[in-house]
Amino acid sequence: MSKSAGQEGVHSKVPQFLVGFEDNEYKEVCSGNMRNSSDLYDEEEDEDDLASERQIVVGICSMMKKSNSKPMTQIMERLCKFEYITVVIFPEDVILNEPVEKWPLCDCLISFHSKGFPLDKAVSYAKLRNPLLINDLNMQYFIQDRREVYRILQEEGIDLPRYAVLNRDPDRPEECNLVEGEDHVEVNGEVFHKPFVEKPVCAEDHNVYIYYPTSAGGGSQRLFRKIGSRSSVYSAESTVRKTGSYIYEEFMPTDGTDVKVYTVGPDYAHAEARKSPALDGKVERDSEGKEIRYPVMLTAMEKLVARKVCLAFKQTVCGFDLLRANGHSFVCDVNGFSFVKNSMKYYDDCAKVLGNMVMRELAPQFHIPWSIPMEAEDIPIVPTTSGTMMELRCVIAVIRHGDRTPKQKMKMEVRNALFFDLFEKYGGYKTGKLKLKKPKQLQEVLDIARQLLAELGQHNDCEIEEKKSKLEQLKTVLEMYGHFSGINRKVQLTYLPNGQPKASSEEEDSLKEGPSLLLVLKWGGELTPAGRVQAEELGRAFRCMYPGGQGDYAGFPGCGLLRLHSTYRHDLKIYASDEGRVQMTAAAFAKGLLALEGELTPILVQMVKSANMNGLLDSDSDSLTDCQQRVKARLHEIMQKDQDFTGDDYQKLAPTSSPSLVNSMKSIGNPVKTCDQVYALIQSLTCQIRKRLEDPKSANLQLYHSETLELMLQRWSKLERDFRMKSGRYDISKIPDIYDCVKYDTQHNSSLGLENMLELFRLSRALADIIIPQEYGISKLEKLDIASAYCLPLIKKIQLDLQRTHEDEAVNKLHPLWFRYSRGVMSPGRHVRTRLYFTSESHVHSLLSIFRYGGLLNEEKDEQWKQAMDYLSAVTELNYMTQIVIMLYEDNNKDPSSEERFHVELHFSPGVKGCRDEENAPMGFGFRPASVENQEKQEDLGSLEDLSQDEPDRAVLTEPLSIHKKSPLVRSRKAGSMEVLSESNISSRGASYRLFPSCSRQSPEIKSSGLGFEGCSMVPSIYPLETLHNSLSLKQVDEFLNKVCESRSDTLAKTLKSLSAMFESQIQPSSEPENTARSSSSIAPPPQQQPSRPFWYTSGPPSTVSSSEPSSPSAAEPSSSFTFNTE
Repeated sequence: MSKSAGQEGVHSKVPQFLVGFEDNEYKEVCSGNMRNSSDLYDEEEDEDDLASERQIVVGICSMMKKSNSKPMTQIMERLCKFEYITVVIFPEDVILNEPVEKWPLCDCLISFHSKGFPLDKAVSYAKLRNPLLINDLNMQYFIQDRREVYRILQEEGIDLPRYAVLNRDPDRPEECNLVEGEDHVEVNGEVFHKPFVEKPVCAEDHNVYIYYPTSAGGGSQRLFRKIGSRSSVYSAESTVRKTGSYIYEEFMPTDGTDVKVYTVGPDYAHAEARKSPALDGKVERDSEGKEIRYPVMLTAMEKLVARKVCLAFKQTVCGFDLLRANGHSFVCDVNGFSFVKNSMKYYDDCAKVLGNMVMRELAPQFHIPWSIPMEAEDIPIVPTTSGTMMELRCVIAVIRHGDRTPKQKMKMEVRNALFFDLFEKYGGYKTGKLKLKKPKQLQEVLDIARQLLAELGQHNDCEIEEKKSKLEQLKTVLEMYGHFSGINRKVQLTYLPNGQPKASSEEEDSLKEGPSLLLVLKWGGELTPAGRVQAEELGRAFRCMYPGGQGDYAGFPGCGLLRLHSTYRHDLKIYASDEGRVQMTAAAFAKGLLALEGELTPILVQMVKSANMNGLLDSDSDSLTDCQQRVKARLHEIMQKDQDFTGDDYQKLAPTSSPSLVNSMKSIGNPVKTCDQVYALIQSLTCQIRKRLEDPKSANLQLYHSETLELMLQRWSKLERDFRMKSGRYDISKIPDIYDCVKYDTQHNSSLGLENMLELFRLSRALADIIIPQEYGISKLEKLDIASAYCLPLIKKIQLDLQRTHEDEAVNKLHPLWFRYSRGVMSPGRHVRTRLYFTSESHVHSLLSIFRYGGLLNEEKDEQWKQAMDYLSAVTELNYMTQIVIMLYEDNNKDPSSEERFHVELHFSPGVKGCRDEENAPMGFGFRPASVENQEKQEDLGSLEDLSQDEPDRAVLTEPLSIHKKSPLVRSRKAGSMEVLSESNISSRGASYRLFPSCSRQSPEIKSSGLGFEGCSMVPSIYPLETLHNSLSLKQVDEFLNKVCESRSDTLAKTLKSLSAMFESQIQPSSEPENTARSSSSIAPPPQQQPSRPFWYTSGPPSTVSSSEPSSPSAAEPSSSFTFNTE
């Protein structure tokens, strides 16, 4: 290190680095008779090494494994370059076997505890020789006890997770009060709901367990000191340990990232991010076998925390763990003496800080001439793109969940006292409604059903009013899979003071007097193994939207995203609605996206945020708006006509003239006759299943996903009863359920060989292609009204995501200076912000309606938009894994306030391919179609890394890419930069390429069982992304989203005003008030913009770090009018 780097008077000769010496040798060193470690015991002296000045001896007293480690060696070699400093390592044999009086002498002592180290002797040595202590020795006793560590942290006012200590000490029984529940523990009166963390009180014990709630799959993740490539394993065990003392603390959601902080004195802290060991337990290692970590920036508050930790524990060199969660930073562990591994910058900094510290303290008393050096300011330099290329800044995707089992429902009126007791036990009388979802609660319902059925079997004349068939179905459904997971079945009880007002299509008994309970059992709707594979495959394919990358990830596509994420330049948040199938889809997608391993439960708990606040991704399906009620009534009226559709019907039902609707109406002809055919085919189907049940060979036949023939018969029999009402008319609201069931059986149970299944699929699909999209509005205005009622909070969140891409603070901001010492990260200041929203069909339909009918662009003036609208009109179904993707790019060469600075693209995929879709599937124009001219321009910029490095030439790619574990693609060249690029002037014509796979791999679950999908062989594949538009400005999109939000607010205001007038005139109101109040509570005015500059204006020039960082969930963020997290 040169003097300009901050070390004045550095000696340029061989480092004075010794391994132990006796008293006389120490005197020789002090008097200038310095000996090199290689000839320490030789008689000859090297005249060149003699110095007239007094040497300061720094002693290293630790176990040999630590003293000889690479970090220690690197730092001590640099420390020895100080002209007046000599380093002496105490031999391990001397430390363990010799009395402290015979230990080498030193002026400054670096000593720290590790396994087998005699800390007591080190304390005695310090008392005897009184050297300058770099790390206090007595405090190291406290660091070995996590209870003491937490106590000291609390006393210093440092944030740490909420915790409680369970001391299993017979002398202190009051500190050993543990009550374990199904999804929580109570420790000395403090309740911790799962997920929570269980840590042994001994800091040397690294067996830390994380317990997950049953709603996420239960079980626990068991962390341990790294063994090979693993640092944790998932276990199905859900009960806490019953021996030993532990700290129980709240689990902090950190999005799968831990931050390790290393101090060297109170004014220096080096921070590194790594993948959390609790995520999937796999340790990411580099080519040298070291765990992959990347230095990140600490906030001002975190630097203050580092200072406090260093001073409180009196450890100059000190490591501790930070958890960044919910906009705050929490300290969860203090490790004491700890060095960064494999960072040249840290080695330089550490030696410089320690050397200056030693010289500052000891140079005056030894009369050594020395002054503190002044350092020049380091200027952060961040490479930027050039030319017409643009940089990807933000990816927003709204994705429907994966393949699921049919959603099913069974209603029964119950009057038995056992049900009323259960209703009272869980507080049902407070609101008149009760939802039972937890395993313990469902077990109680099952026990009641079993007891009543047993009594029925013994006494046929007993007064049990519940119908036996309903009780048997209740019992059968609750017994499925042999366990309760808590997210795929639920029981709802509603108090009826005067009994059920009228019989449903299922009930035939006469009405009975007195109060009763309406029991509604809901089951099904679970993510299937095929759905998990679809989500994981899509996550893997999604990486290909991100550019380039090489190194550890070379060899398969999508390495750019993995490299971006592993180097902590990827600000990722994943949100999901509260439905189990949606949450598991999100977890499986994250597993594929980030190349994670193992079970989904740890990924779900750490990576997926629940987003049920203010209807962001959830909707109350039981509460329809007035507009939806009117739309459903009109649909019911039109579909009840026993004649072929007339021209007037086409105008009423398909005013938008959507080709997919018109084609379905043509294929149906007479809706009533089509419903007759569907009903007859369902009757035929149930008859065939009954015959199979009578066949002994088929009695115990296991269908897909553990379903039985009996359960299959029950769901089809229920549809048969409900579809045709007693009046002889058809309940068209059951058509989506019929299509749902036949689609499921056609795909997953085709091996049964049931006759006419494909005909039933064809007819029910034609009906569903009309009913499902039109339930979200028939006219454009109705579609917009219903859509904004469903997804206005999501629209506002997307608007915030686009606006807040450029804020300064980052969740894990890469250190801008580290690229000088990097292993290939050439753009540490650049981040990509990704926001993924997983939801159900209603939100996807609604969001697409807003883009289609909200007036984003004029079809007559924009040819690309017209082509996109024609494509969307031809799409018949928004199937599982449907995606709406928004991508934001930045051109750093444009003025920050220019409308041309930011560029938005809109992409869409209709999701999973249906049965026999290939020949009729509408085709778009590919993903990000680019003109040949721009293609050539892009290839000319050889110094920049783009998508072509990981994929074949776009100009010749017209077929969909298949995604494999190992990429068959060959790189055209090497590149050093990791910038994310896009053409700035993109034409809507020209060559294009397919982003996502045209076929998916076979499910591992299915391979083992012998069953399959898509003709009993493959998991259905997913349509590739199609670009709807690729040259929108950010200002254009923001103004459009503002207009949508304001329009909805105006509509609500008018509705409330008219309703108020209706109340005043004592006119009976519609059902709108409750829904309006619910919707308006989640609506807020659009975020205020500063009039002096556009919101997309960045505070610094393109080359500064501040202009290119994503936002972080910090307390300093501008407050949003929403109550949900605006990350």
